[in-house]
Parts: sequence; structure tokens; C-alpha cells
Amino acid sequence: MFGVVIFVLFSVFGGAGWYLARRTYRGFSALFPKVRFWPFLVGIVTLVLLLVLGFARSFLPFPAELKHIFGIIGSYCMGIILYFLLFTLVADVIFIVPRLLKLSFTVHRFFRGFVTVGVLTLTLITCVGGFINARRIDHVSYEVELDGGCDISDMNIVMISDLHLGAVGSEGRLEKIVDEINSLKPDVVCIVGDFFDTDFSAVKDPDAAVETLLKLQPTYGTYACFGNHDGGESNGQMVEFLERANICLLRESYTVIDERLVLIGRLDGSPIGDYSEGKRGKLSEFFVRNDAEMPVIVMDHNPARIDEYTTEADLILCGHTHKGQVFPGGILTDLMYTVDYGYYRKDTQSPHVIVSSGIGWWGPPMRVGTNSEIVSVRFSCGDR
Repeated sequence: MFGVVIFVLFSVFGGAGWYLARRTYRGFSALFPKVRFWPFLVGIVTLVLLLVLGFARSFLPFPAELKHIFGIIGSYCMGIILYFLLFTLVADVIFIVPRLLKLSFTVHRFFRGFVTVGVLTLTLITCVGGFINARRIDHVSYEVELDGGCDISDMNIVMISDLHLGAVGSEGRLEKIVDEINSLKPDVVCIVGDFFDTDFSAVKDPDAAVETLLKLQPTYGTYACFGNHDGGESNGQMVEFLERANICLLRESYTVIDERLVLIGRLDGSPIGDYSEGKRGKLSEFFVRNDAEMPVIVMDHNPARIDEYTTEADLILCGHTHKGQVFPGGILTDLMYTVDYGYYRKDTQSPHVIVSSGIGWWGPPMRVGTNSEIVSVRFSCGDR
């Protein structure tokens, strides 16, 4: 089965590499007739091969340092190939439509050459801009009106999701993330899943990361739930890491904060590998709402499951979607989820929902059309 998967992957990526090399060569040969095809093929196939090596590095018998280097290079190559392929496909449409309309300028060889140069220019601008933009951090705030008599209007909850610690560039940003969270003077910090990037061994310096996370200064503590990337063979190491960082992990469990707020943490229903302890069940298996006055907040990584909640929760905090992370991903997530980003409430009998675009990234360290963000949630309380 593994061999079949590898064959399919190499066939797909190999076909994409051949397509890009052929289209780029045709464009440049229109401007420079003496160029050869093989340099384009070698260059683009090398990019594709580096991408594959980066994402298959865990299965290869390489030293840890070499795997780390392949991971970095492969992640950047993924972003470059993504937009190179996208813009090349758009260029093919540009060629087809004028021909169908029988416009004469399309037969001129310089037209194909200039379109190819345009594809490369757009790819460069988009990728560089996306790599830079990913490292910016937006601050987003929401005010949620909760029914009931328990006043938590003085409480500031700061939420992040999708840190993907171990992904390219994640550890280098950790100090800045902690500083910006502390600048918001949080009472509670909620880390809503995908704390890690699937493989704990990808975290290059866990001790330094722990020391940085210990600098978080919430009044009532830092809490986390697990997302789909937090499972697998190294899940036990992830749990130990969070304990060392003084982060309370809620796995199908809850805690009461300052006798004024219930905070629940769910396990993701579709983890990449199993968790070392527990699996997702029904909320009623571990929590029954006895105090109607005390607000209940749920950390649930994936917003696909918000319909599971009714009156037993007041607010659900989610991540996972990255808001698509890179265009046109946002179009897909908008189609896939009831809410893929921002604030949502189905009706007055349903809980409030906030979905974050995340603080980090999966795959290429880039964001196009989306931003990395830290979310602040304040409350006002009305009558139940």
C-alpha cells in the first residue's frame, strides 16, 4: 500500500513538473529561440524533488539536522510550486480564450513569451509577499454578550490556534508571540489545537521553547486542547512538553476558573494518529451543566463540529481552517464549513462561535489573502 502511495505521489508531482517545465520552455523559446528544454526540466524537477524530500523526510534514513534542512527547503518549494502551477494554468486559459475568439495577436510568438515572463513575475511577487506577510501578527478582538447573571465582563480571554510548533520558522517567532500575548494583559490564554506540527521531533530546541512559553503571564493560567496535528507516535512527548511549559491540557475535560467560568477542552475527532490518552466522545460523557448562571466556554479545534453544541455551551473557540491560509484556499474553506473564520451564531438558542485564522501555518511559511492573528475576547452579560 505504501508503495502505491509513493508511486501515485511521484506520478502526480512528476507530471506537474513536466507540465511546468514544458510550458516555461515554450514561453522562453519564443523570446530566445536557441534555449534548450533540459535546463528548464532539470530546474523544475529539482524543485519538485526538494518538495517531496521535505515532506517525506520522516520516512528517510537521514540525520536529524539534514531532515530539518530538507523540511525548510521543501516548505518554501511547496509555496513556490503552488503559485507557479496556479499562474501557469491561468496563462493557459489566457491562451485558449483569445484563440477561441480568433484574435490574431495570439499567434505572435512574443505574446507567449511575455505571458510566461508575467507568470514568473507574479509567482515571485506573490511568494515573497506571502512569506513576509505570514510573519506579521494581527490583533483581532470580539465582544460577546452572554446571557445569565455571572458577570465576567472584566475578564479578557486571549486565544491563539494553529501554532504548529516545529513548522518552518515557528520557533523563531515564539518570543514575539509570547510578548504580544502578554501585552494584551490576558486573564486566560486559550491555545485551541494544533500546538504542534504532527511530529514532535521537528521541534529543534524544545527546552528553549519551554523557557519562552513560561514567560506567559495570564492571571488564571494558560490552557490548551489538542487538534488533528497533535496526535501520532510523539503525542506523549507533546503532553510532557506542555506540562513543562505550565500549560494545562484539557482532554475531554473541564476546569472552573475563579469560580466564575467553566472552560472545556475537546480532543479532535480526526487526529493524524492516535492520542496517548483518550479519544473524542460525547460532551455529556464528562460534563453536565448544573449551574445555568456560570458561563461555559469550549475549546474545540475544528469548527466542523459546532452543531454538536446547544444550551450546554455559551461560546466555542475554534481554529483549524487557517482561513484557507493561501488564496484560493479561503474559497474552499468557506464552502466546507458553516463558518471558516470570524464570529458566528446560528440563532439566539445556539452558542456563540469564534473561529481564528491561526497564528502559524502548515506547509509553506506563507499567507496570501489571510493573516496570522491573536484573538482577544471580552464579554458583556445580559439577562437570561
